[in-house]
Amino acid sequence: MPSSLLRQLQGYGLTTARILYRLPDHPALLQTYVWQDYDLAPEFPELNRFLDFWKREIEGPLHSVKVAHHGVISAAEMRIASSEYALN
Repeated sequence: MPSSLLRQLQGYGLTTARILYRLPDHPALLQTYVWQDYDLAPEFPELNRFLDFWKREIEGPLHSVKVAHHGVISAAEMRIASSEYALN
């Protein structure tokens, strides 16, 4: 897996999802799960892969998902220094 800096340079940003799901034994109650990883907005392939896993493997049915995304760094923000200075 690539480093987080490399992923950020490829356009990934920090994505946080607040997942509300129903408890299997008590469907009237909601529980919160927080998921966080680097992902690509607006498609969110990593989050969608996790949610597909959840629907397939976890008994608690999803109620809602709220997503926050922040592009921490991008290739446009990186530039090579044109000068170098030595300090004594």
